[in-house]
Amino acid sequence: MARPFWKGSISFGLVEIGVTLRPARAAHGISFTLLDSHDYSPVGYKRYNKSTGKEVPWDRIVRGYEYEPDQYVTLTDEELKHANVEASQSIELVGFVDRGEIDPIYYETPYFIEPQPRAGRAYELLRETLAKTGLVGIARVVLRTRQHVAAVLVHGKLLVLNILRYAEELQPAQSALDVEADEAEEQPARRGSKRRAAAPPTRAGRLPAPSPAELKMATMLVEEMRDKWEPERYKDEYAHDVMELVEKKVREGKTHEVVIAQASREAKPRQEVVDLMPLLVKSLGQRRGPARASRGKAATASRREPRHRRRA
Repeated sequence: MARPFWKGSISFGLVEIGVTLRPARAAHGISFTLLDSHDYSPVGYKRYNKSTGKEVPWDRIVRGYEYEPDQYVTLTDEELKHANVEASQSIELVGFVDRGEIDPIYYETPYFIEPQPRAGRAYELLRETLAKTGLVGIARVVLRTRQHVAAVLVHGKLLVLNILRYAEELQPAQSALDVEADEAEEQPARRGSKRRAAAPPTRAGRLPAPSPAELKMATMLVEEMRDKWEPERYKDEYAHDVMELVEKKVREGKTHEVVIAQASREAKPRQEVVDLMPLLVKSLGQRRGPARASRGKAATASRREPRHRRRA
């Protein structure tokens, strides 16, 4: 379990709650070492002085701010912390909003908020209040010399601080659609084709509206796939496949080969889809299974059977 890395308080109004922050995200994934293919020696990252070319040890490295070209002000970690002690040691709640108002695209990094000794009663008061009202606290917090906007929300018996992205950090969705529309209009011209592209997005970024039949079929498919959210069911399958490849090469003694990536699974061919109905019908049929499909065939055969045979 990761250790707490930040100690301070949550403040809203005149209430101060002593808390610590602990990363909610566990370290996971595959870590590769860069090697020299000549002799398979590890390749390191060298910190060097750009004027002399000589390596610089960690104990000589300081943080500097370039206020003019080639002119720097150096700042230590302690100086940065004491520039605003209150801001660097406080999660300041500045307001509360409905949880559904925050678009998931803004969420970035979660941290568990845990109460310090003797702060449990005030901590539980805040947690219960947020749970009862369904609200999320919007906070300002300084972590690792940078100020963030964050959401404080209930997660079971704990509070969670989830760092939010600033609006200015996100690309407007409209601009992405505009680029897609421009590319869709340019493609027929590049190919020399006289045919128009099939229902491209407009320059205003509006996508073609689905037909009522497509919408009905897609809704049926989504309802058929409705399930409970069980996050433990989802694993990093790619990392598992890579580790299987690594273990296989170790067993075969291929421990000094330059690995040439070979996909263990064939990539599905991609093509532009114009008519969605056949895909929706096929998908729905696969979800409902052979049993339902066989019942449908039997019913169809029954409707086509001559009346005199059904009476018999």
